Amino acid sequence: MELVQIQLYEKEVQKVNVSEVVVKRQSIRAFKPDPVPQDILKKILETALHAPSAGNSQPCEYAVVSGAKLVAVKAAVLTATSQMPKIDIPISMNYPEPWGSRYAIIMHGVQEKLGISREDKQKRADWNIWGMQLWGAPACIYIIIDKNFYNAGEVPNSLNIFDCGLVAQTIMLLATEQGLGTIPAIMPVLYPEILRQVLGLPANKLFVAGIPIGYPDWEHPANKFRSAREPLEKMVKFYL
Repeated sequence: MELVQIQLYEKEVQKVNVSEVVVKRQSIRAFKPDPVPQDILKKILETALHAPSAGNSQPCEYAVVSGAKLVAVKAAVLTATSQMPKIDIPISMNYPEPWGSRYAIIMHGVQEKLGISREDKQKRADWNIWGMQLWGAPACIYIIIDKNFYNAGEVPNSLNIFDCGLVAQTIMLLATEQGLGTIPAIMPVLYPEILRQVLGLPANKLFVAGIPIGYPDWEHPANKFRSAREPLEKMVKFYL
C-alpha cells in the first residue's frame, strides 16, 4: 500500500530547476493530514546531508518525528502552553527598523487572510496554539546540535548555527521538489525539555529549530498569503 502511495505522489512531482524551486518554496501554515512516506523523507535527508558546513564539521543531528510519536509530542506541548517557553538557543525578538516592519507585514498578512483582527485576542491565541501544533503537519524534522560542541569554547560556536540554516534551506528546497510543503520555525522547539522527554534524548541535545513537513492544504486561507521580497537594488551593492 505504501509503495502505491509513493508512486501516486511521485506522479504529482514536477521536475523543476533550482531557480524555480527557490521561488516556488513558501512557508506553509496548514497541512493535509496525509502521511509523508518514509522513503521520501529518507531521500530528502540523505541528499540534504551534502549541505556545506564550517570545516566540514557537520554539526547538525536530526530527529524525524511522525505517527504516534508526533501525536505524543503535540499532546505534551498542548499541556505546557500555559508555561513560559524556554528554548535551547537564545534568540531576540527585538526587531528595530526596517526589519521590524518586514516581520509585522508577515503577521498581519497571514492573520488578514484568516480574518483575524488585531483586537480578537482569542483567535490570535488559537492561531498561536495551531502553530505549536505544527500547523497540522504529519511530520516534523527537528534540527539538533550537541551542547558539548556548541559550547566547546569561550563563546558559543554560533557559526555552526549558520550551518544548521544551510541544511534547513537544503531540506526545504528538496521537499519542494517532491511536492511537499515546509516551514522553518522556532515554535516547534519552544519546549525542548518536552521534546527530550518524549523522544528519550539526553540533556546535551539542543534543539535549534523545527521544520514541519507535509502536503500543503492549498485551500486553507493561511496558504494564500505569499510574503514579498525587497528589490535587488535595495538589498545588494556591487563593488567593481
